[in-house]
Amino acid sequence: MNFHVLTLFPQMVMDGVNTSIIKRASDTGFISIEAIDIRDYTIDRHKKTDDYPYGGGAGMVMSAQPIYDAHKALQNKIGKKTKCIYLTPQGRTFNQNMAKEFAEEEDLIFLCGHYEGVDERVLEEIVTDYVSIGDYVLTGGELAAMVMIDAISRMVPGVLSNKESSLLETFEGNLLEYPQYTRPVEWRGKKVPDILLSGHHANVEKWRRYQSLERTYKYRPDLLDKASLDENDIKYLEHIKNNKKI
Repeated sequence: MNFHVLTLFPQMVMDGVNTSIIKRASDTGFISIEAIDIRDYTIDRHKKTDDYPYGGGAGMVMSAQPIYDAHKALQNKIGKKTKCIYLTPQGRTFNQNMAKEFAEEEDLIFLCGHYEGVDERVLEEIVTDYVSIGDYVLTGGELAAMVMIDAISRMVPGVLSNKESSLLETFEGNLLEYPQYTRPVEWRGKKVPDILLSGHHANVEKWRRYQSLERTYKYRPDLLDKASLDENDIKYLEHIKNNKKI
C-alpha cells in the first residue's frame, strides 16, 4: 500500500513515520510513504503558498494553485483516480472500521492543511473524504495524517507479525481489549489472575471475553450498541449492571 502526503512540512511527516513497525513495513516493502512538498509547486516567486482571506479575518489561508498542481502531478504519477483525504475537524471521526476500509485501497493521498484552512475551491476539486481524528484543533494536518497512516498500515497484510497481531483486538467487534499480564507472577503485591495460570484455554477465553465486556461497559459504553453480542454476553452485561461489578 502506498501513502502520499501533501504537506508544507515533509520532513516532519517522514521523521514521524520512520520508526518502529511502520519503518520496518516500509523497509520490507509492505507499504511505502512519501511526503510531497506543496511549496515545490507554487508559481509565486517568493514561494508563498498562502494569502489573506477574502472578507477579512485573522490568519492566512492556503492557496488553491500549489495544492491543485501538486495533487495533479501526483495523480499523473499514480496513474489512476485515488482517494484524497483532507484532515479537518469538520470531517467524520476516524475509527477502526474506517482504518479497515482505507486499508483496502492501493494508494491514499492525504492533504494537510495549515493556518486558517485551505481555499474551498481546491477542496471541491480534489478531496474525496473529509476526516477528523478528534474534536480538537491542531496546528496542521501532519500529526493527524501520521495517526491515520499508523492505524491503516496495521490493517495491511504482512505489516504485523503474529506476535504483534493481538494488538488489533481492541475495538474488534466494538469491544475494548481485555487486560494483559506477563512475568513475574507477582509484582508490588499484585498477582496475575489465577485463571491465566490454569492452562484451561476455554476458561481463559471466557474470562477474557467477560473482561472485555466489563471494560467496554466501564470506559466506552457507547460501543456496546454496535458490538457483536451473543446471549451469554447480554446476560453477563445484565449481571454487571445489576451488581455494579466494575
